[in-house]
Amino acid sequence: MKRKNILKSGLMLSIMGLVGCTSPQAQVRETPTSVQISSEAQQAQTNQTAQPASCKLVEDGFGPQGQVSVRVEEVVTGLDVPWGIAFLPNRDLLVSERSGRVRLVQNGKLRPQAIATINVSDRGEGGLLGIAAHPDFANNRFFYVYFTANQNGTPVNRVERWQLSQDGVSATRDRTIVDNIPVAQFHNGGRIRFGPDGMLYIGTGDARDPNLSQNVKSLAGKILRVTPDGQVPADNPFPGNPVYILGIRNTQGFDWVNVSTLWVSDHGPSGELGRSGHDKVSVAQAGDNLGWPTIYRCESQQGLVTPAIVWQQALPPGGATIYTGNAIPEWKGNLIVAGLRAEQLQRIVIDPRSGQVQQHEVYLQGQQGRLREAIMGPDGELYVTTSNCDGRGSCPPEQDKILRITR
Repeated sequence: MKRKNILKSGLMLSIMGLVGCTSPQAQVRETPTSVQISSEAQQAQTNQTAQPASCKLVEDGFGPQGQVSVRVEEVVTGLDVPWGIAFLPNRDLLVSERSGRVRLVQNGKLRPQAIATINVSDRGEGGLLGIAAHPDFANNRFFYVYFTANQNGTPVNRVERWQLSQDGVSATRDRTIVDNIPVAQFHNGGRIRFGPDGMLYIGTGDARDPNLSQNVKSLAGKILRVTPDGQVPADNPFPGNPVYILGIRNTQGFDWVNVSTLWVSDHGPSGELGRSGHDKVSVAQAGDNLGWPTIYRCESQQGLVTPAIVWQQALPPGGATIYTGNAIPEWKGNLIVAGLRAEQLQRIVIDPRSGQVQQHEVYLQGQQGRLREAIMGPDGELYVTTSNCDGRGSCPPEQDKILRITR
């Protein structure tokens, strides 16, 4: 469906009493500020985004229990908050641990020593977060990491490129790709993925300042799009700007239904403006505004993308991936979203033409604890990581795991 992405000007609202997205105990008092959609964003070009015909509001719980039979296999254990997975051409795995270590799973075994240790600030939701392998890794051995760095005593979120040694036992830093992404104790985003166009997409959080999500000049509360070398592509929606999608609170998951359309999960509020819950999935394209903090429920406003599905109760979503394998054919083409506090996987059936949710159901409820990453492997299987040792779950003796979800 065609629609014009005209962003409404002069929109103001007060922001008070921000609270961390999954930590109701941690509160901060802030001076009231105003939220305004920037004039630059108002000039965004018309997009071909599939605007959902209606938004599905899940008011009671998280949805019906899944009816498809699946099986969980342990791939490796002994990990410390594995935040992201990058698959290598030989099917080895690089795993980011939030404490700052990059681990290698080689021939199905976790190497005891980290291949790289990055100096990170892992306070709150910061630390070593997303990881992604270069599309031409077989030739250049580059991989990318998103982490919270200490820059002259000031924390910033940063994306760097590293290179894995030929023997796979060590890695060296190559260059900074994107720097000075706003940081806070909560809402740091962190998911990075290469798109079907070969560009690097970077999900960021609003760093507890909702104003930044609507400010197209800020890197916070966005999905950014850069070349593998960190340059701004000529066809980005805002010339000379890495911002690709704005109006995000704290995304940790997105995937492509086609070369131009993403399904994006986002955390709902945890106290801002007296709001809570309402995590969501939206359908978005270049230049789209997902509405935070102007809209956050199943709401419509000119120039803002109405969500496809909203959970009234806090999920909140971790990684998200479109199932492309054959092991569970019933799931093919569906969006799989990892749930943190809710300790589950969501299977969401979205019509790729209308963007409307047709069905959704819950898997692994309470069986594996908090789930963070969800990603398809080159073997056509779905992989997820647990996040039970992040201070918000119950850390078992075997620590966190990588799991394979199959038939």
